[in-house]
Amino acid sequence: MLRAAAIAERAGVPSVSIVTTPFMQQAAVVSKGVGLPSLPIAEYPGVPMTDGPEAVARKVEALLPQIIAGLAGARDVARAAVAEPPPREIVYRGSLEEIQEHFHEHLWSDGLPVIPPTLAHVERFLAHTRRAPDDVIGRLLPENRAATIWSIAVNGVMAGCRPEYMPVLVAIVEAIAEPIFRVEDAGSTPGWEPLVIVSGPIARRLDLNHGQGVMRVGRQANTTLGRFLRLYLRNVAGLRIPPGAGDKGSIAGSFNVALAEDEAAAAALGWPTFGADQGFTREDSVVTVQSVVSISPPIYSAGTRALEHARILAEVFGGACGYWSSIGMKYARWEPLLVLGPSIARVIAEDGWSKDDLRRYLHEHVTITARQAETYALQVGATSYTLEAHVKAGVLPAAYALSTDPERTVPVFVQPEKIGILVAGDPGRNQSKGYVNNHIQGGRVSKRI
Repeated sequence: MLRAAAIAERAGVPSVSIVTTPFMQQAAVVSKGVGLPSLPIAEYPGVPMTDGPEAVARKVEALLPQIIAGLAGARDVARAAVAEPPPREIVYRGSLEEIQEHFHEHLWSDGLPVIPPTLAHVERFLAHTRRAPDDVIGRLLPENRAATIWSIAVNGVMAGCRPEYMPVLVAIVEAIAEPIFRVEDAGSTPGWEPLVIVSGPIARRLDLNHGQGVMRVGRQANTTLGRFLRLYLRNVAGLRIPPGAGDKGSIAGSFNVALAEDEAAAAALGWPTFGADQGFTREDSVVTVQSVVSISPPIYSAGTRALEHARILAEVFGGACGYWSSIGMKYARWEPLLVLGPSIARVIAEDGWSKDDLRRYLHEHVTITARQAETYALQVGATSYTLEAHVKAGVLPAAYALSTDPERTVPVFVQPEKIGILVAGDPGRNQSKGYVNNHIQGGRVSKRI
């Protein structure tokens, strides 16, 4: 909303943004990032979704003086100058403990100790890319800071990465800099975390774990690649929890370690790899980044037929996606990820099923009632949400409004081809796991390394 207000202001159209009290700090960060630190804002006190009708009416009426004052007030349309240290400037000298404290005080760390980004360390990272240090990949909101090769190397050092990871780090930032990824929403209230998926030969070359203990901290490449992205979102995009306040995640999780696929297992089954599903060849090294707003329980399934496993996957993975599907349904970026244990994938493939067969099964058998979808949407503030309206607008297929019965069932997965399927995990156990993305925010983006 504030970004739309900034566009209006620059076009000479006065605006006032209505922001609730809990979002005021984030609004200040966004206003500064779009170059309008004095963007007029009217503050709604409290949380409207927990206010009754009378309280809402009273508070809205009280907003009128703020709205009038904001529309009539003077405009500050100049971009705020931000004094930041340029590349190669020595910002601090001291002992290791003193450096940690200095970085912590300036909100440059994630709360964990960092590797001090000395010039020598950074130069070793830069030696692994042909791009110039001052090359700009893009500008990252909410603070609208330039994402440069230099800043990638600096944060890679701080995260504990090895210099040879640099090409992967660059591809990660290229992915999140794509407008369709919507990095500015990585600080939204659901508290979603990005997930890095590394495919192709480079995953083997850098020794990423894809087997037992995958997604657990411990393997350097998996852990530091995930930590790098969280540091980069803090330090460059400006997504910090208070006192930085660019991140409004209500109850957020920790960073995800990077995920790699057991591509040998997928090849043995005759299945395309996850990287191939994104349009690349097995010889391509690829980074994919997508949001993860929640993770399913571990999904244990048993049996010698594909259907026996598919039924459990539909029940547990589908259930994890169901609550959030009311929001995801209306966006083409509704792209959940199913990580299949190698033993589960083997049974499904040997029974003659392809990945697309599994996707079709999930599409047909994972459903939610219309009443549930609309009720869940209401809880997050979509007060006018109806499936019928989305069908009429062409957002949803006609099947979502074949009747007005609130107990009719509709598919959770609108576009089954968007379900990511990846083979990884302990080959000696019968476990899979599902990852739910945050609808239009953090849509799946892949970049060749």
